[in-house]
Amino acid sequence: MMHTKPSIVFCHGLWADGSCFSKVIPTLQAEGHQVIAAQYALNTTADDVATVRSALGRISSPAILVGHSYGGSVITGAGTDDRVAGLVYIAALAPDADETSQTQQSNFPKTDVFSYIEVADGRIWLLPEGIDCFAGDLSEQEKKLVWATQCVPAPDLFNAKVGGTAWKSKPSWYIVAKNDRTVHPDMERFVAKRMGAKVTEVASSHVPMLSHPDVVIDVIRAAAKAVGARSAAASQ
Repeated sequence: MMHTKPSIVFCHGLWADGSCFSKVIPTLQAEGHQVIAAQYALNTTADDVATVRSALGRISSPAILVGHSYGGSVITGAGTDDRVAGLVYIAALAPDADETSQTQQSNFPKTDVFSYIEVADGRIWLLPEGIDCFAGDLSEQEKKLVWATQCVPAPDLFNAKVGGTAWKSKPSWYIVAKNDRTVHPDMERFVAKRMGAKVTEVASSHVPMLSHPDVVIDVIRAAAKAVGARSAAASQ
């Protein structure tokens, strides 16, 4: 099958897996994009970046990486791959070469969610009471589902450098979640401005792909259109 539109690789954050993109994937598939959600284990950043690079081998190029939350750190590392043509960040981290996910956040006020976590059995668990800080604008049923399907990170995950700064060389788009209580909105605005991203702000919790999927789809469409136009021009 010939694919003329950019492919899309989704990269989840903490306390989530690829299912968090379930409201945006079907529409993008119907519009002709190859789509895959990279399912990594949140054991080490290096392993997570490697999993995304492996996912790039399962789809056609050029590709757009879409990273939510910690997934922004992952696409910042994996996005230096030549198969990647653009980056979309959703309420995401985006560390520079001398930063880690942890040091980047330490420059901004601590968010509410960190009052509702527990380190046990070698992982960082989101407590049930913390779901409102993570996904407070979802229905009660959806919040319970998000909590039940959380992918639980290793404690040292945020202390590693990501091995690249793709946003310095690839066009970027950024969705700021104005009501975020997991990643501080001021940090989101800072990194979006620093990378020179095209910015969309939405009155959302930390999970706009679930609470405002149409907004996320529109931003990905814009990225795909721009990337497709550049690819077409380069091939002439």
